[in-house]
Amino acid sequence: MRKIESYYLFSDGELKRKDNVIRLTAPDGRFKDLKVEMTREIFLFGEVNMNTKGLNYIGQLGIPVHIFNYYGFYSGSYYPRETNVSGQLLIAQVENYTDEKKRLYIASEFIEAASFNLLRNLRYYKQRGKDVTKEMDEIKFLRKSIGKMEDIQSLMGIEGNIRKTYYEAWQKIINQEIDFEKRVKRPPDNMINTLISYVNSLVYSSCLTEIYKTQLNPVISYLHSAGERRFSLCLDIAEIFKPLIADRIIFSLLNKNVITEDDFEKEANFCYMNKAARQKVLQAYDLRMKETIKHRDLGRNVSYRHLIRLECYKLVKHLMNDKEYEGFKIWW
Repeated sequence: MRKIESYYLFSDGELKRKDNVIRLTAPDGRFKDLKVEMTREIFLFGEVNMNTKGLNYIGQLGIPVHIFNYYGFYSGSYYPRETNVSGQLLIAQVENYTDEKKRLYIASEFIEAASFNLLRNLRYYKQRGKDVTKEMDEIKFLRKSIGKMEDIQSLMGIEGNIRKTYYEAWQKIINQEIDFEKRVKRPPDNMINTLISYVNSLVYSSCLTEIYKTQLNPVISYLHSAGERRFSLCLDIAEIFKPLIADRIIFSLLNKNVITEDDFEKEANFCYMNKAARQKVLQAYDLRMKETIKHRDLGRNVSYRHLIRLECYKLVKHLMNDKEYEGFKIWW
């Protein structure tokens, strides 16, 4: 069985087609060849020039390219032309978005699962002596209202309150002295917000890659508004997996002192990680995505990455009226 890889490229240079490979050539002449038949996706973190010949080749092979700027912040993705399409599914996606009741059901399931997974994280640390009982009780109380919400805006309000309470517990979970009172995104203003933004963007990108492998359209979402210039469905699905993947990576890296305050730089109004720190986070992220667990329904080991793909398939079944959707909840 072929081993499919995600490539994380930090070098500056030119990314071009060379025969049947994609070659990244650095300014000093050194190069790295990507075996495209074994490439799942490409993450670009350096200053890279590309030509249309290379982009066409990548597009023909269905390889998404995720682009990050100099500071490590996500800029966007090159999303190849979809070949795995279904008009019937697209119609069903739209119908489930325009029908408020149907949309609310799917969005509620995303929040039900995401908030359950947040609680599992808190329970894990409570069992290890962290006093997060207050936050757990408050989230349990807020979760009771999810199914009672009558519109998306109210549901998002509940989700925001759950997240706020969850982040208040981070001061107790993380062993380092941290300055973290609230979530700030654009731009992140301290080391914790920077870490969250960075790892969350990796999860978003991976969700987009997995959506691409299905017949789902990534711009039609249910929790987040289907606005312009963004793949909002990957934001929906990422909500479920951020606690399981992103948050646990952050807790581990900080509590093991793999990442410390020394790994960050401050500009006038934002904070960013240095290159060495970003590479350490990426290494942890790649290992996490390859890690496997015994799936209780399938009865076999599946990777964390494949859990995202399975979530997409569950949503497809719901949209096609095969099986009612239930968001993924941690069972271990």
